[in-house]
Amino acid sequence: MRRFRIQTPLGRAVGLGSAKSGFGHWWTERITAAALVLPAIWFAASLIAHSGSDYDTFRRWLREPINTALMVLLLVTLFWHAALGLQVVIEDYVHSVAKIWALIVMRFACFALAAVGIIAALRIALGA
Repeated sequence: MRRFRIQTPLGRAVGLGSAKSGFGHWWTERITAAALVLPAIWFAASLIAHSGSDYDTFRRWLREPINTALMVLLLVTLFWHAALGLQVVIEDYVHSVAKIWALIVMRFACFALAAVGIIAALRIALGA
């Protein structure tokens, strides 16, 4: 026997959908995108300002504490934002067992690239 519902389609849909679990991910993507604006402008301006400089000049520039802090902030935010965006792409377009492995590899790669960048910046900044 078929059950008849008196609810409207909207009434049945309330409480369902991506607004529950997907909102946090969506919001974090927007926050990291906004957080990237100033460090990205700073980085682009720094690259332009030092375009003809040699490696020693770059090292002296990166040894300034504010530049080191902004570089680390840029790397953390950049790779966090990239991981969030790539996760959405993988979840939307990979429809097999490979999805889980792609997500794991992508997260590891983003973490590894961020770690390598931060370690390199700190080694230069600390003179190691």
